[in-house]
Formats: sequence, structure tokens, C-alpha cells
Amino acid sequence: MKFFLIGLGGAIGTVLRYIISGLDYKYSYGIFPISTLVVNLAGSFAIGFLWGLFEGVAISPQVRMFIFIGVLGGFTTFSTFALENFNLFRDGEHPIALLNILVSNLCGIFLVFAGYALARMFLGLFK
Repeated sequence: MKFFLIGLGGAIGTVLRYIISGLDYKYSYGIFPISTLVVNLAGSFAIGFLWGLFEGVAISPQVRMFIFIGVLGGFTTFSTFALENFNLFRDGEHPIALLNILVSNLCGIFLVFAGYALARMFLGLFK
């Protein structure tokens, strides 16, 4: 059952990522990997928010696996991020690659904190 839930969550996350993947050419004309950045930052915020929301809440391990391993694992794209940066470096686009690495990492970590803090504030409103 756990493999089914993880697979189902992964399918949902992957479809969401595919929907966002069209942003690259629509908004950056393929110059900057904007869709990967958006997915990874949204995933960072989501994991922080959901972790903060569910912390101390009795939810089943299956639901946790479905959300964190399945949906968010299928949604975020670290391997794509790594390949895009490799290609940028290989193509001599060093400033764009460095900007992408810097923004993705700093903003991603910040958004985990922000999502967690927002979830904790949200929970505080209902206590």
C-alpha cells in the first residue's frame, strides 16, 4: 500500500511540475531555467509549510509518505536543476549558472523557513 501511495503522490507531483515546465519559453525564452526555479522554490515553501502544519499532529505515516515522498518528491527537480546548471556552465553561461545556483539555494532555504513559520502562525490563530 505504501508504494501505491508514494507512486500516486509522485504522479500528482510530476504532473504539477509538467504544467509549470512551460514557463521557461513563455517567460524567459529559454535563457534562464525559470520553471525549475519556480518548482524548487514552491516545493521548498510547501515542504516547510506542511512540515510546520503537521508537526505534532497525529497523521498516519502513509499520509506523510504520500505528501513528502510522493507529491513533493515528484514535484521538485534537483536532478533537473543540476543538469541545467551543468549545461549553462558547459555553454559558457557562467554568470547565469551562478545566479541560478545562488538564487535557488538561498531562496529555497529561506522559503522552507518562511513556510514553516507561516504554518506555525496559522496554527496559532486556531488555538
